[in-house]
Amino acid sequence: MKLENYLAKSNPDKSLLEHTQDVLNELEVLKKLGYISDERLYELTKKACHYHDYGKANKAFQERIKNKKRFNELKEVPHNVLSLYFVNPNDFDTTEDYYRVAEVVANHHNYGDTREIISEKEELIVSLLSEFQEELFEVKGRKVGRIMTMLKDDDATLIKGYLHRCDYSASAEQIVEYPNDFLIEKLNGMMNRWQQSNIKAGNKKTVEWNALQQFCLEHTDDNLIITAQTGMGKTEAGLLWLGNHKGFFVLPIRTAINAIYDRIRKQIIEGDKLEERLALLHSENLSYYVANVEIENLSSIEYRLRSRQLCMPITVTTLDQIFDFVFKYGGYEMKLATLSYSKLIIDEIQMYGADLLAYLIYGIAMITKFGGKVAILTATLSPFVRDLLVERGFVGNVVENSFTNDMIRHNLKVYKEKIQAEYIIEKYLMNKQQGIGNKILVVCNTVKNAQRIYTELSGIIDESELHILHNKFIKMARSQKEEDILAFGQTHDKEGNIDIGNGIWVATSIVEASLDIDFDYLYTELSDLNGLLQRLGRCNRKGEKPVEDYNCFVFTEIDENLFVKGERGFIDKKIYDLSKESLCTVKGKLSEDDKIKLINEYFTSEKLKGSDYMRRFESTWETLQDLNVNEFEKSEVKLRNIISYTIIPASVYYDKQDEIDSHIEKYDDKEVSAEERIRCVTEVKKYTMSVEPYVISATSKKAQKIEKIINLGKYEKIYVIDCKYTDIGFQMKDPDSFTFW
Repeated sequence: MKLENYLAKSNPDKSLLEHTQDVLNELEVLKKLGYISDERLYELTKKACHYHDYGKANKAFQERIKNKKRFNELKEVPHNVLSLYFVNPNDFDTTEDYYRVAEVVANHHNYGDTREIISEKEELIVSLLSEFQEELFEVKGRKVGRIMTMLKDDDATLIKGYLHRCDYSASAEQIVEYPNDFLIEKLNGMMNRWQQSNIKAGNKKTVEWNALQQFCLEHTDDNLIITAQTGMGKTEAGLLWLGNHKGFFVLPIRTAINAIYDRIRKQIIEGDKLEERLALLHSENLSYYVANVEIENLSSIEYRLRSRQLCMPITVTTLDQIFDFVFKYGGYEMKLATLSYSKLIIDEIQMYGADLLAYLIYGIAMITKFGGKVAILTATLSPFVRDLLVERGFVGNVVENSFTNDMIRHNLKVYKEKIQAEYIIEKYLMNKQQGIGNKILVVCNTVKNAQRIYTELSGIIDESELHILHNKFIKMARSQKEEDILAFGQTHDKEGNIDIGNGIWVATSIVEASLDIDFDYLYTELSDLNGLLQRLGRCNRKGEKPVEDYNCFVFTEIDENLFVKGERGFIDKKIYDLSKESLCTVKGKLSEDDKIKLINEYFTSEKLKGSDYMRRFESTWETLQDLNVNEFEKSEVKLRNIISYTIIPASVYYDKQDEIDSHIEKYDDKEVSAEERIRCVTEVKKYTMSVEPYVISATSKKAQKIEKIINLGKYEKIYVIDCKYTDIGFQMKDPDSFTFW
């Protein structure tokens, strides 16, 4: 067949020969970078790339793309199925390798059940391929069944994944992988800047990579499970372990992801060739790019495309963006193959619930089985989670180490009661009178309780010194608050001295993960011990503040409605009870070693037996084990079973109506460029927030009145609702008190 005589796609026209060569060129990029080191797999992938689109040569396909018509299942057969008939068994050293490549070619798109199509559309297949009789090879009967068994074959999985990477990149006219030839040099450059700054400040102590960071640098070829106390530089340690290799930095919370992305972008890469080196990957990365990142000669849309193509050397992302491959949906092989030559840094593992932990550990098993490397870097690691990681997760050896010491940063007082504003007020006013460090962080388990504490404080604490942060603010307000808490929570002032400030921040668990903030005092509710230790890490973070008096106050009694019961609640009762029991032994100073001992004593596999947490974990694990390849469509997969709606509080909408409506009108204008339309969406979404279904559901007794529905394109809706929205954020209105605007 003369591939140059047939189109692979139109607008612009590209021949099958040109597209196939483009795909093979991308394969060479993977080979050159060392991402496909097995010569046999490389040669088999090369054959798969060669054959994968032969089926497009049929007349029906050629006529359809020339005339820009839609696929007609009565007249056509998916081209991937037709391509199967061109795969020459004589091209292979073994029959098994033929079956592997045949399966990859036949199933490189998921347009239906290939076996059924072959069986039910035999006459149509013969008709469509009639002009190529001399180039075809028989595929029927047991041979089809044998080919389809390769869906579960490890080599075929990788070959298909490599093909997908190359095919999708060629079609999008994107480079399949940008090289990581810069990270070690950039990290050393940052260290040099630190050292020069240290010399200028007159400090005699030498700045160098610490024990944790040096260990990671020395074990770059190993899988790692590392616990290290807060403030030891786990981010830098993870990047040193990554080295000049492709990698993913996985975190649980979007706030933390944005912070790590910005830290790498500004402090390590310093914006140098950002568009070829670093990506942010979560559901709202485009809006973040538009609002915060400017790259010369590259649009935000193009930057987002590169991020989604997984072609960047370093990607900072969420679990659900990467680990959805555990569901083995059609096309999952692309991500798994990518991760097979990548290194993953998993931070804040203690923040995942039972189902997400199951997805993570199952995914780690698949990744390490296929050759990828994983480093768990966390401040705390429960023994039962460690056991699951070692026994079910890592395939092959894993190196474990712990970096803690007898440093004392925290002096705890435990109250066997619910959190009360009076304690906070008394401490704050006393500190202010004495002129000592007076940065107080209050962490509540719920937005409602944070709002209550803030309101009780607001009558006494100066308005300019009282702040609140949670996820029930519109995006613009929340982003500003996140910037403000990071600025306020710095350890040192511009002269390098301990920063003495006055202020109270009332927050929720969103401050737990990877936020580099350092407060003088912490008042917190108990949720679980791991979460508590994370919260402690936001107080006296660097250990440079006095600890002779109590600086952390823990309140162990919480609302029982927060405990998991069926679909309600989010705190596991068993884990809470163990956490509460562990605190009975704590009074006064608590060293870093003491914290690890508490975790190791109270959160063993034995003590978690029979808990709701482990039952949910096992149920999720069994579901993953029982899944067949292609059982799910990608669109059906959701790691987080969270349904939410996007709203604008009515008071905000009517205050900003002219601006919002102007952006909507511009968005609907078909003459406006795609980039400008994205900017319009970003501007509108500054005023939005997410709420649970019961807030607007017609069947809910608490449902808020919907004032207006804004349509962004065909699929996205924003609800303008009549709710309370004040300086403490969103609150539900009593249905009898709705305002009529």
